[in-house]
Amino acid sequence: MTSDDRCRIAASGIAAEVAAQGAELQSLRDADGHEYLWQAGPVWPRHAPVLFPIVGRLAGDTLRHDGRDYRMGQHGFARDHRFAWVARKPAACRLALTDDAQTRAAYPFPFHFEIGFEVEADRLRVTYALHNLAGALLPASFGAHPAFRWPLRDGIAKEAHTLTFAEAEPAPIRRLDGGLLKPELFPSPIAGRVLRLDESLFAADAVILDRIASRWLRYAAPGGPALEVAWEGFPQLGLWMRPPGAFLCIEPWHGFADPLGFAGPFTDKPGLFHVPPGGSVTAVWSVRLRA
Repeated sequence: MTSDDRCRIAASGIAAEVAAQGAELQSLRDADGHEYLWQAGPVWPRHAPVLFPIVGRLAGDTLRHDGRDYRMGQHGFARDHRFAWVARKPAACRLALTDDAQTRAAYPFPFHFEIGFEVEADRLRVTYALHNLAGALLPASFGAHPAFRWPLRDGIAKEAHTLTFAEAEPAPIRRLDGGLLKPELFPSPIAGRVLRLDESLFAADAVILDRIASRWLRYAAPGGPALEVAWEGFPQLGLWMRPPGAFLCIEPWHGFADPLGFAGPFTDKPGLFHVPPGGSVTAVWSVRLRA
């Protein structure tokens, strides 16, 4: 199905649907038609929002720049803006968001942000490309927030699922307090390369791996299907769910929430990248379906 609002792309082993609103991935199915993406239930009414121009929350939901305060909510505004279609083909589509009066009321910087979706065989690849249209540095963050079904198939216990990382992940994790980053470090719940999933992991909100070694992981349960999620250009990873939701968010990030007590200008915010005038920053995440 392709319309002004949505675009369907497909390959031999995978099909995806993308909405113009928020450039949001809204469906991800295998060749048998099984849906792997959370379908925006009441517990959390989103599928896979795009996080831009911030990841997480600003202290006081306030961006401070050049002596002025700007109001911006958690994860920024891209997820609530309609993107323009740049290209739509049977196996790929691309959308763009460019600054306007509405975005500059919250984020006073010129930008052009494109998101491309492409399927091949059994894999979906998503590319983020942020372009600086100004003559000064562009401070920004971006991230992905796809929510995958948990359990991946009906009849499989949630607690049977694991995340297996490409590398051992002994580094401590970070946690949030009121949406802001706590200063202390917490022991990693990952045993070697394996994280056994349980809702109790998320009682204290997201699990934030801000010094992750891996660039891919496998999400699976014995006897069920598996997803392989990979990322490049995203130095952090968030894991999140909202109990009792039947989903797990696996979130490649470039950036994170303000630390508790941070009150400086936005350009000094930890975790940002700064795009030079006329320059670009690109990052990619992908998911492969494994029966």
